[in-house]
Amino acid sequence: MQHESGQPVPETFVGMLNACANIIALEEGRCSHEQIIQSCCASAAFVENSLVDIYAKCGSMEDARRVFNKLQSHDFISWNSMILVHVK
Repeated sequence: MQHESGQPVPETFVGMLNACANIIALEEGRCSHEQIIQSCCASAAFVENSLVDIYAKCGSMEDARRVFNKLQSHDFISWNSMILVHVK
């Protein structure tokens, strides 16, 4: 997409993060997080929640907590991501 001069939208990043979370690809998720920061999409609530989710599912609770603590507001989805990983 970037090679074709296309700019990813927040929904694109959510899809990337969900794919990384499903296959427990932490490093790819971190690379996606860097791209999100560079694209200025990081403040979208559903992108932030996806970041918490991938880090939690990949076992990086430090990263999950860091993103969670930076959220402007904690909603059902962000709390759910943090709680469910501790239940497993």
